[in-house]
Amino acid sequence: MVEIRKPITVQEAVSKVMAHMPLMPAETVSIDDCDRRVLAEDIYADHDVPPFNRSPYDGFAIIAEDTNDASRENPVTLKVIEEIGAGDVAGQAVGHGQAIRIMTGAALPEGADAIVMLEVVHEKNNGKEIEIKRRIKTFDNISWKGEDTEKGTLLLEKGRQVTPGVKAVLATFGYAKVKVYQQPVIGIIATGSELLDVSEPLVPGKIRNSNAHMMISQVKEAGGIPEYFGQLKDDFDHSFRAVKAALAEVDILITTGGVSVGDFDYLPDIYKKLGAEVLFNKVGMRPGSVTTVAYLPDSGQLLFGLSGNPSSCFVGFELFAGPLIKGCQGLKNRFLSLAEATLTHDFPKPNPFHRFVRSRAAFTNGQWQSSPVGLDKSNVVTSLAEANALMVLPGGTRGYKSGDQVNVLLLNSEGREHFCL
Repeated sequence: MVEIRKPITVQEAVSKVMAHMPLMPAETVSIDDCDRRVLAEDIYADHDVPPFNRSPYDGFAIIAEDTNDASRENPVTLKVIEEIGAGDVAGQAVGHGQAIRIMTGAALPEGADAIVMLEVVHEKNNGKEIEIKRRIKTFDNISWKGEDTEKGTLLLEKGRQVTPGVKAVLATFGYAKVKVYQQPVIGIIATGSELLDVSEPLVPGKIRNSNAHMMISQVKEAGGIPEYFGQLKDDFDHSFRAVKAALAEVDILITTGGVSVGDFDYLPDIYKKLGAEVLFNKVGMRPGSVTTVAYLPDSGQLLFGLSGNPSSCFVGFELFAGPLIKGCQGLKNRFLSLAEATLTHDFPKPNPFHRFVRSRAAFTNGQWQSSPVGLDKSNVVTSLAEANALMVLPGGTRGYKSGDQVNVLLLNSEGREHFCL
């Protein structure tokens, strides 16, 4: 007897998944090993930046009052008593009628209250004197202690991903060791005896297994550690043992294929035998309507059953599995960013459910534009290589025309904290 499945909305499905999101424990790693990891602690400034008053330019440290009467007709001459570079400290104080040559980043010498830039002075007597032809104001061209950041300032909140810029902040404030959330191990299993390995030649009735390799990449992009367990045979007992063994080694398990209602789609029965609670087994969307997610109460693990069709599998991962993997690492901006775009081509296909169309989005002349790429069929692979967005077409519509406004979910973007369509 064919099982009758009741679809739920995409929003409901996302909410059910995130309600069972685990949080990975924290660990401390070297700053050299924290790229793309998620901070598990707030980062505070342990000192002022700059840590001392300093020069932002190459020039001369002077007492501004000495230039009060300076002009083109009446230049002021100062004696250069010392030269210091970045990292050096002047050995003497600046007095009236004196100047110290200073390089960018060097500490402001005692007695000086202004910096005159190198290009506005005239050096003479082999650099032993400088001539200034205009008035310099007190405190001109000084970078003050703490003007960038004061000690104790909150710099980075936990839940932030480590980017090159974040890493620069960590290094500036002496975080040689960084507390981050552990990366979840994500098991991947492909189902179907029709699948060939990528290195095998094609034979009649067979196709190469693209989903596993695609998902390995998606898991890495989401910050997880992929563990591929190979393919299941079309045999219930073998499949059950393989799934149960994989669960013992991973935090989350993703399967592709085997979640429909055909004679060889064993995963629903496997979930039942494992004692898993099926959160949903049909979503009101295209592609990927048979996306299934189950929860194991005893271990707290989630099992994602994604469609065997490549595009359905891809979309199901990006909407449900990807945000979960990011979220369990503490990442705040775990969901795909949403933007409004102008459709550049007709899309006449009616939409009984929400449709997620592989598309190419471009930001041009201050606005987003979106174009579908390739055939809009769930078994199509090639369009995935060109897509950088998923165009969201709400259910109940009769199609769209060029020039219509649509929403797009941006792939590989920084992300946002909340899910919306």
